[in-house]
Amino acid sequence: MPENFAMTIDGAAADAPATFGVINPATGEVAEQAPDASRAQLDAAMAAAQAAYPAWRRDEAARRKALLAAADVMFARSEEIGRILTLEQGKPLAEGTMEVVGAGVWLKYFAELELPREVIQDDDHAVVEVVRRPMGVVAAITPWNYPLLLAIWKLAPALLAGNTMVLKPSPFTPLSSLKLGEVLRDVLPPGVLNVVTGGDELGAWMTAHDVPRKISFTGSVATGKRVAAAAAPDLKRVTLELGGNDPAILLDDADPAAVAAKVFGGAFQNNGQVCSAIKRVYVPEALYGDVVDALAEQAKAVKVGNGLEEGVQYGPINNRPQFERVGELVADALAGGARAAAGGRPIDGPGYFFEPTILADVSDGTRIVDEEQFGPALPVIKYTDLDDALARANGTHFGLSGSVWSADADRAAEVAAQLECGTAWVNTHLALAPHQPFGGFKWSGVGVENGPWGLYGFTEMQVIHRSKH
Repeated sequence: MPENFAMTIDGAAADAPATFGVINPATGEVAEQAPDASRAQLDAAMAAAQAAYPAWRRDEAARRKALLAAADVMFARSEEIGRILTLEQGKPLAEGTMEVVGAGVWLKYFAELELPREVIQDDDHAVVEVVRRPMGVVAAITPWNYPLLLAIWKLAPALLAGNTMVLKPSPFTPLSSLKLGEVLRDVLPPGVLNVVTGGDELGAWMTAHDVPRKISFTGSVATGKRVAAAAAPDLKRVTLELGGNDPAILLDDADPAAVAAKVFGGAFQNNGQVCSAIKRVYVPEALYGDVVDALAEQAKAVKVGNGLEEGVQYGPINNRPQFERVGELVADALAGGARAAAGGRPIDGPGYFFEPTILADVSDGTRIVDEEQFGPALPVIKYTDLDDALARANGTHFGLSGSVWSADADRAAEVAAQLECGTAWVNTHLALAPHQPFGGFKWSGVGVENGPWGLYGFTEMQVIHRSKH
């Protein structure tokens, strides 16, 4: 019997006048129906968030208590929600469950994070404080690769700061966010969190709506630019976490056997569907053959399949457009002279499965190097001069993350400091944590998420100046 996934508006379940099919990417078939919100329902969600805001912003202790209770719900129901997540997203069940647990970790972190009051003057003339005030209603729009965790990256700091929220997940993965709204109805006061689902039109309505004072968006560069343009006439604040084309640079003292598994993991986590995953690897000429062989060995050894099956390490690509894009980029590289050291083709059968692919004999100027592939295909690029490799690594509109790999961590850190990106890792990649700010340079975003800096992004700064005369 299919489950009824309802939206959450003003603390209650809300069905929509129409629904749309949510496809299980492991089968390519519709698994469930999701509500397709009407414009009137979006207005109702915004009105509910606005009405809930005055009482919510006044009681910081109640907000912290509610966020801790929400964390407990995530921990307690991680397997149930994780299964829904795997059904719609495709990742292995263990990873889907861990994503829900991670949501609980993020909620707990923000529930306990200080909201600072900073005294900048206290003398015979005045006491002057700088405080952080909430903005009002936040419109949050989230992507399909980590639908639940990235919703919590927005929800936890926004709600701690005293804002209320209307959340819209990707139409490819709405079910886990609908379930989130459902399980938090008993934890959060009505109107504090509203969850609406629909297609791109709903997102456009949200960004142009006159109620939200802040838009927090995670997704593609192209859509992020549209969000920024829509927000500008109303001077809405924006945080935009956009795409990445993360380089990994191996230095000439790196041990191919030692780093291959870690580099592979940093590239292929979530089947390569991570904005800050390794998207291209620069390798010194002397190490090139060994590194390509070691990465190919990793790619050939992994188990790809339905994420609900035992022992599967990598699931399908999440949706047909992305599946076709990865195939197109790999075919373009092979047609241009690249060699598939591993993979290179879709996997026969139902669903959006693609062989984990290592591309050798490829260089900058090839689309899969210059663009963000966001899938299980990794180009490996040869270099002879480190300064040239750095210039090529930085020679892009993207600037989300990057990593440098070496037997000498200090030397690697010096090189990493020259990467033009928001996070530069040394001998690791994708090491993310709730206390660590995450954002990008250039086209990879505006503002940051996580840590106190992410919290500040959901606040306005206010000066309280008390005269002593």
